[in-house]
Amino acid sequence: MAAYQTLEVASQGPVLHIRLNRPEVRNAFNGTVVEELQAAFAAADADANARVVVLSGNGKSFSAGADLAWMTEQADLPVAENQRSAERMARMFLAIARCKKPVVARIHGHALGGGTGLTAAVDMAFCTEDCLFGLTEVKLGIVPAVISPFVMQKIGAGRARTLFLTGERFDGREAQRIGLVQRAVPEGELDATVQKAVNELLAAGPAAVASAKNLIVAVDGLSLEDAIPVTSKWIAQLRSTPEAKEGFAAFLGKRTPGWMS
Repeated sequence: MAAYQTLEVASQGPVLHIRLNRPEVRNAFNGTVVEELQAAFAAADADANARVVVLSGNGKSFSAGADLAWMTEQADLPVAENQRSAERMARMFLAIARCKKPVVARIHGHALGGGTGLTAAVDMAFCTEDCLFGLTEVKLGIVPAVISPFVMQKIGAGRARTLFLTGERFDGREAQRIGLVQRAVPEGELDATVQKAVNELLAAGPAAVASAKNLIVAVDGLSLEDAIPVTSKWIAQLRSTPEAKEGFAAFLGKRTPGWMS
């Protein structure tokens, strides 16, 4: 497993843990974090043993967003280089959103700016009730441009409009209400809640989970009529696979499917 400067990456059976590890700056990300997160999720895609990825942060917070010292450095770069830096960050978020494995986030403390963006990019996120989120970029004279597609896909343009324009902070309960996270729980219940979600994912067929992620991308935006040839072909191909046949046989035989053994 590759060595990282700003991440801790460890396997626990079929679960791959990727932990932001800059606790001294509340896991704010700089160029190294951007590069290493993209590399870690590319490695997760290629890891045949990993079935679920859990993203979390060491220390007091999940992530306080972009490191302002690093952002200041990027602002002083020539225009083309400044834009390339932003594109690298966008592709890091895309690597998380398009990871072939389901990605679960464990959110605590602060998840501001890019930390909210990370929350939006994963498949499912769980947080503490008092966790603080916020698309706070306008308070710094910028906008949440790179993370905007991920946030808007998760919570919708209407809710994003208020949060982008005001930069207001909101807690975990509000994050659950607007759909940014699946559930906000008391701090003492966070690990058990994340583990329950991981267990549900491990009980599902791994190829089916990967296919479900692709299905959402393929169907989103299609009319009901245009979706018919896509979805009918999808299920016809999938239900003839060895994994589907094993799932059918296990259910009918009242036994555990092979992917859970």
